[in-house]
Amino acid sequence: MTLPQNKRFMLEALKEAKKGFKKNEVPVGAVLVKDGRIVARSCSKVRALKDPTAHAEILVIRKAAKKIKNERLNGCVLYVTVEPCTMCAGALVLARVKKIIYGAAEPKTGGLKSVFRIASSKKLNHRMEIEGGLLARQCAELMKNFFRERRPSNGGI
Repeated sequence: MTLPQNKRFMLEALKEAKKGFKKNEVPVGAVLVKDGRIVARSCSKVRALKDPTAHAEILVIRKAAKKIKNERLNGCVLYVTVEPCTMCAGALVLARVKKIIYGAAEPKTGGLKSVFRIASSKKLNHRMEIEGGLLARQCAELMKNFFRERRPSNGGI
């Protein structure tokens, strides 16, 4: 896909993240695209569902698999506002997603490049293309604003 198409889909993921922000969820949004069309979209819903696995990526995988009636999401591209964690990276490998495009890096829990490299491990039977940094500033700013509003100032510690 072209850069304008990629930006358009990342903006859709950002819309999802903003929905989560308004619902007091960590603002991560994801959209799954196949053949240039959005198949599924979601924000994280960990608090709403009282489910620690209800990350945006997991919810999108579930919705897409149900919609296309196949657990394999071959040919799909995931756009997500923040680098997926190890759980989500593993699930994306199992789902056989073709490519992941993320916005902001996640230096504490990133499962693609920042901390771990699950999706590109040669020990696994499926690897994905990975592209980071698309609209990174906007994605990171949303996360910073969310945590700035919810955590008391502690002197920068």
